[in-house]
Amino acid sequence: MPNKGIHTTLVNSGSHTLDQNGVTVKTINPPVHHASTVLFESYTDLQAAARGEYRGVSYGTAGLPVQRAFEGAMTALEGGAYTKAFQSGINAITTALMAFTRSGDHILVVDNVYGPTRRFCDQTLAKFGVRTEYLPSAVSADVQDYIKPETRLIFLESPGSNTFEIQDIPAITALARENDIITIMDNTWATPLYLKPFDLGVDVIIQSVTKYISGHSDVLLGTVTVQADRVDTFKRFCWTMELYASPDDCYLALRGLKTLALRLRHHEAAAREVAAWLAGLDIVEAVLHPALPGHPQHQLWKRDFTGSTGLFGFVFKQEYPDQAVAAFIDALELFGLGFSWGGYKSLMTVGQYRRTAASKYKARTVFRVNIGMEDARDLIADLKNGLKHLNGHRETADA
Repeated sequence: MPNKGIHTTLVNSGSHTLDQNGVTVKTINPPVHHASTVLFESYTDLQAAARGEYRGVSYGTAGLPVQRAFEGAMTALEGGAYTKAFQSGINAITTALMAFTRSGDHILVVDNVYGPTRRFCDQTLAKFGVRTEYLPSAVSADVQDYIKPETRLIFLESPGSNTFEIQDIPAITALARENDIITIMDNTWATPLYLKPFDLGVDVIIQSVTKYISGHSDVLLGTVTVQADRVDTFKRFCWTMELYASPDDCYLALRGLKTLALRLRHHEAAAREVAAWLAGLDIVEAVLHPALPGHPQHQLWKRDFTGSTGLFGFVFKQEYPDQAVAAFIDALELFGLGFSWGGYKSLMTVGQYRRTAASKYKARTVFRVNIGMEDARDLIADLKNGLKHLNGHRETADA
């Protein structure tokens, strides 16, 4: 059936057929295997595996049926050639960076990148002679000003998951191709449903499956999907490192895929409602949500994305002392305090984020909210109650 809709594609990903003792068993979900050793049928197969020519599964780290089913579903969803699952989102990020760099390389990383990605570049890649330079968070064709003869890779995160700037992806990838530079994009915020980085020229896509794809805050998992011309390099590195993901987590992630489209609709609608309410408060300076018309890169979001999700931030007009912030946060009942996002439970974190390039949010306190599956009106009521506890602003929060 050609041109299947996204709901149909997601629901039918990962089904399994088993032929055993002449009986065919079809299940909606694949079975979960727990195994390190995988037995071969013959000496010929054993020798083929030793030469790297065996077409089946040679060892547990090569991926058992449920891992392969999940990876296959992600490959189809991303529109790539090959996907590998990893133990976490940051493990997917670090593996991709190591697979495509070598000592002496110069790489460009957007300044609004996920904090652990920055730490890995500064503390680990640097030890192996890879030099990282940070790009403005909203970089476009001006990336040309940063490219050097030894530039090997450009790492994008659009929007960044703390201050939510968007990069001009097609402009960057066009220059990257001209200079034989690999582009990697962390696409966790938009998921494969709301942004197709391969269509915009990106070479490698990363997902923190922990977030929206699993959707239930009970999985640690990441994926890397590559275009056809990057498969050999990436597969060789993963094979050498014997990298793999838990079959149980892959099973849960594959289950999460089935409801991804439906969940994202609620995340998007509820987040827009809460964001619009916050934007109307006198004490709020800015709501950092790409789908709002006031976002600096809103037009890029409209051009490249087909939807928005449940994560955004906001900043107050003034910086409040810790005791005022604590009073606001501790009064919240529906927003949990915890890291990560993309799950069904609404969350909030508060921080000031390191920036190398100029940023209007440098040294500013950003309140980051993950809007979950609750009713938006209940979340607004919870925020309204919390804001009453900000010193000197009871009357504004009651408005």
